[in-house]
Amino acid sequence: MSGAEAILAGRTSLGIELGSTRIKACLVGEDPSDVLATGSHDWENAFVDRMWTYSLDDVWTGLRAAFADLVADVERRYGVRPETVGAIGISAMMHGYLAFDESDELLVPFRTWRNTTTGRASEELSGLFGVNIPLRWSIAHLHQAVLDAEPHVPDIRFVTTLAGYVHWRLTGEKVLGVGDASGMFPIDSSTTDYDADLLARYDDLVAPTTPGFRLPDVLPTVLAAGRPAGELTADGAALLDPTGALRPGIPMCPPEGDAGTGMVATGAVSPRTGNVSAGTSIFAMVVLERPLQHPHPELDVVTTPGGDPVAMVHCNNGASELAAWVGLFRRFSEASGAPVDADAAFETLFREALEGDSDAGGLLAYNHLAGEPIAGLDEGRPLVVRAPDSRFTLANFMRAQVYGVFGTLSLGMRVLADEGVALDTMFAHGGVFRTAGVAQRFLAAAIDAPVAVMRTASEGGAWGIAVLASYLSAAPSGASLGDYLHDHVFAGAAIDTAAPAPDDVAGFRVYLARYESGLAIERSAVSAL
Repeated sequence: MSGAEAILAGRTSLGIELGSTRIKACLVGEDPSDVLATGSHDWENAFVDRMWTYSLDDVWTGLRAAFADLVADVERRYGVRPETVGAIGISAMMHGYLAFDESDELLVPFRTWRNTTTGRASEELSGLFGVNIPLRWSIAHLHQAVLDAEPHVPDIRFVTTLAGYVHWRLTGEKVLGVGDASGMFPIDSSTTDYDADLLARYDDLVAPTTPGFRLPDVLPTVLAAGRPAGELTADGAALLDPTGALRPGIPMCPPEGDAGTGMVATGAVSPRTGNVSAGTSIFAMVVLERPLQHPHPELDVVTTPGGDPVAMVHCNNGASELAAWVGLFRRFSEASGAPVDADAAFETLFREALEGDSDAGGLLAYNHLAGEPIAGLDEGRPLVVRAPDSRFTLANFMRAQVYGVFGTLSLGMRVLADEGVALDTMFAHGGVFRTAGVAQRFLAAAIDAPVAVMRTASEGGAWGIAVLASYLSAAPSGASLGDYLHDHVFAGAAIDTAAPAPDDVAGFRVYLARYESGLAIERSAVSAL
């Protein structure tokens, strides 16, 4: 079946992911590795009343724009317009806080994962549960509102994530994929549902101050990958496609978080595998063979979209500061009369980084635009630091910038290594890995493990959630998610693997020691500026 025939027949799957700076749509064929068309829309969070947020109007404006861009791509490539698809999946940034009342009205502006105002709640819940509850988790945001006696708390009837919200509006179903749900509240992998004992502990904790409140009543229903999660309603179709061309009744898979779709997009859902997803934030996911021996503030335990436990190292700051510097160099190029596009600028500067010293010549780059709990920072201040005798060259500057993307991540991965967690291969995806052999090579040095990048890496989570939508039709046959990915999605995938080079490993170790010492400079900058 040709691409046009598959599109007209609805033998396709559509994935849409709301990332922190871009909303991407990806249409795949009957073979999920066959990407038929893509669309996107750029957007940005806003810092309002000292909270990172997105307006819900921007959510729908962006979704419609990304879908329209995908439809235009289909028409350019195949000369047809899609009116239906075989299945749809929605993914988005994990964690955060979207609270609604009994009339389904938003009670307070969306509080994203990026906010670090939940320290008291995080500390209290981590002690109560005996597991690490990071600042960004939904339960930390909810409990902080309880501790602060915010006026909206008594009116809460539903709390969800961004993916859960969009899915609810499209289908009417208040559900969430288990991977995304695991960033709201701890999951019991034996039941692939919220941990019942911890739910009871929480209700007991808040009973004196919020009488009648029951956490299970306000959380979304948890669904593992492959479970039906409702259908696109007529209202939902109109929200996504105001032209009226998209027909309702399309099956939808459980909405997932960007961590889960990153695992799917790299095939890393089995023990001893992991993936790194690099964007505005950067995080590593390692599928566990056994439970961690101790709770660690640098690690949180979430799950794969199938419900298996995963150790997550989440850093609030990823490649945004690196991109800002590339933008600065692009502007210089433009001002000098020789403009270059973004891809060419990244390619040139990344290639230059390969010529740098293995320890970046004594330079340090901190990418902390926001707070970074692993580094002990409530707020961030991007910095470039060098000593008078540092070797200040463009190559070392760029190597320091790329190293800086992986600095805090490496601190968290070191905790996993100390736990004895084994890792055969780390898969990587995200735009920073598009220039072959640069960020991939430096990441291998940062974690001292092989790093693999697949052909689909640049499509990222939008493709990953499209694959989960495709899995809806395969799950009833009994195929596990891991088997489905191995046998049907990645069987013939082109994979480029970079082993850690000894000189890079040694150089990054020197850089990281200097980076840890220099965190005192970061803390002083936050205090002073």
